[in-house]
Amino acid sequence: MGKKRHRFHAKHGSQLSAAPVRSEINVTPLVDVVLVLLIIFMVVTPMLSRGVAVELPETVHHEKKQDTGEQIIVSVSADGIAYIGADQTNEGNFVAMMRKALTGKSHEVHVKADKKLEYGKVRAILEHIHEAGASQVALGTNERKEK
Repeated sequence: MGKKRHRFHAKHGSQLSAAPVRSEINVTPLVDVVLVLLIIFMVVTPMLSRGVAVELPETVHHEKKQDTGEQIIVSVSADGIAYIGADQTNEGNFVAMMRKALTGKSHEVHVKADKKLEYGKVRAILEHIHEAGASQVALGTNERKEK
């Protein structure tokens, strides 16, 4: 039979041609990271609360109000200590500090009182807030979960 011939392709010079440079950026990983961060912030944001952490009483007919950051938060712990924002007060300087907090801001006050606290102490705080000149006062509660 016949001889097989092998054909070799000779290189023309020693240079290889480089692939063309692509100037596109793959944004898919960036979008994935941004979406994960968005989900994390959406989950964590409702857990954030201003003022001092107290255990709020539960109510059945719960009206939800959005915290806009403009309200003044007054927290009263289980041992009766009152806080305006994060600043601890006592009965002697509560009205003065409340008046100072009310200047230049919305006159809406949210009171977060611990559920173990006697109502008489909460009422005294409400009277001091009224004396300081607050126009709107709301009591903070948690919604009772149906079981």
